[in-house]
Amino acid sequence: MGTIRLTTAQALIKFLNQQYVAIDGHITPFVAGLFNVFGHGNVVGIGQALEEDAGHLNVIQGKNEQGMAHAAIAFAKQNLRKQIYAVSTSAGPGAANLVAAAGTAFANNIPVLLLPADTFATRQPDPVLQQLEQDYSAAVTTNDALKPVSRYWDRITRPEQLMSSLLRAFEVMTNPATAGPATVCISQDTEGEAYDFDEAFFEKRIHYIDRKLPTERELDGAVERITESKRPVIIVGGGARYSEAREALMAISERHNIPLVETHAGKSTVEFQFKNNLGGTGILGTSAANAVIRNADLVIGIGTRYTDFTTSSKTAFNWEETRFLNINVSRPQAYKLDAFQVVADARATLELLADRLDDYKTAYGSELERLKAEWLTERERLANVTFDRTNFDPEIKGQFTQEIFNEYAEALNTELSQTAAFLAINDVVAEDSIVVGAAGSLPGDLQRLWNPAVPNTYHLEYGYSCMGYEISGSLGAKLAAPNQEVYAMAGDGSFLMLHSEFITALQYNHKINILLFDNSGFGCINNLQMEHGSDSYFCEFRTADNQIMNIDYAKVAEGYGAKTYRANTIPELKAALEDAKKQQVSTLIEMKVLPKTMSDGYEAWWHVGVSEVSAKASIQKAHEAIVNKLERARKY
Repeated sequence: MGTIRLTTAQALIKFLNQQYVAIDGHITPFVAGLFNVFGHGNVVGIGQALEEDAGHLNVIQGKNEQGMAHAAIAFAKQNLRKQIYAVSTSAGPGAANLVAAAGTAFANNIPVLLLPADTFATRQPDPVLQQLEQDYSAAVTTNDALKPVSRYWDRITRPEQLMSSLLRAFEVMTNPATAGPATVCISQDTEGEAYDFDEAFFEKRIHYIDRKLPTERELDGAVERITESKRPVIIVGGGARYSEAREALMAISERHNIPLVETHAGKSTVEFQFKNNLGGTGILGTSAANAVIRNADLVIGIGTRYTDFTTSSKTAFNWEETRFLNINVSRPQAYKLDAFQVVADARATLELLADRLDDYKTAYGSELERLKAEWLTERERLANVTFDRTNFDPEIKGQFTQEIFNEYAEALNTELSQTAAFLAINDVVAEDSIVVGAAGSLPGDLQRLWNPAVPNTYHLEYGYSCMGYEISGSLGAKLAAPNQEVYAMAGDGSFLMLHSEFITALQYNHKINILLFDNSGFGCINNLQMEHGSDSYFCEFRTADNQIMNIDYAKVAEGYGAKTYRANTIPELKAALEDAKKQQVSTLIEMKVLPKTMSDGYEAWWHVGVSEVSAKASIQKAHEAIVNKLERARKY
């Protein structure tokens, strides 16, 4: 067997170029490119290797380590986990900035290869720039913070360690049951150290992602539970989306009249126009979806983690009558809610079940059609709710006085509601547009009100709900789908938190569109605060003399080189959206929207920690309500 002499970093880049995945007979490169912020620890190692021979890798200069990692995560998510970007950072602060992004990838089961630099393996110059010194161990570095948010973690202190480490990392990332962030930390002196690597290590390597089939026992058990039920409902989770189970879901739903409801990750697996798709379920769900969940005798969870937002903190179901059937490639996830487990691929399982359910029909009859029609009527009502400075919706008076409402309307010079603006956007953008969101009140409007007309066009990161993902994620989605318009749904809080990769999008001419909803504060958390008995406290953006801030975000974006718009009315918004479609450069539409004008929940509840001791009667009342609700909630 021959050898080739390379540095550790050069071997890394050569290896990345030779990794492929095979899915349903199609073989494609797995690593599309690499994001970097070069600095101490990686510029003369990985940087030198890329400069010398990057191969097919598309190299992109990021502006913030968290931001570029979020873009890499979004790229993999939009590509249904079939392709990834790697991420290279410096040691110390650069590596630390990856922690939030790694948590995002971990919670959402999205593969990404993180390559933070590390301290010196030899320790000769210790302590080097950006090195932490722990008294109890010289082996601890900043990168140890990435251990709990990585599916695989390793530190390379010798060149030959790279070979076994990368093979393990790629096994984890290409395994549907364990997909998530793989972190390979490389000591900065090791990056430049040479070794005689086996040539076989660099041969084309195909990672086969085969569909795991259910056993006969699993199929028999699933068929038995479905045919015994009268009112089953399918929860479409992210696993169904990554399995590309659209056609199988529609076939089984239509033939047997089984309703589909969606998690955030599962939304747009099947387009909303499909007659039995009742939309999002749970805390941010539609009235139709939550109604069928509440009365179901069998819940079929397909590729879902059953987060608190999906289960309404385990109060959404009739625990005395409802049984659970879970189809999931992850055995631990399949066990949730004490369900009958089918540990298998979603699409393959549904296709096999279709041959065994014969002429089974649910008892819904025309009920699903009625529930969906009622929800669409409610959605239309929300689109036409208006607010003015003399009389606003009484539903929000308990949270917000007329005086404060008028103060915001005057300070922001607007009477535009968030919900009306949101629904107008859904009506105007092209049907194949990709919408990206993550945090604040906008995920509620997205999950509840956004109606995707084309599969895989709804891109919400809500496993971690990481503020700042929206704009970075839009860049990643655009890299994955360059011929589709991509819209970042961002609040002013998220924009301020992180928008560094907007500059990257402009730099490389990857057009994205930022739809900035500015209500001058952290509006979602302000709602949560006030709805549970507290006063408004440090969630509004106010100056030292208590004036509402009115920031000109359009001017900020204009300074970066974007095409910008200001839209405080529906006609202005629609005109801006139409003009933005014609642009070749990235755009930002700034909308000043009134606080407390987002949509609200339908038959759902969220368990949050309310103070058990307080002098305020409103907080005492809120805690009592929590206690009463928990009496009817499942505890495991």
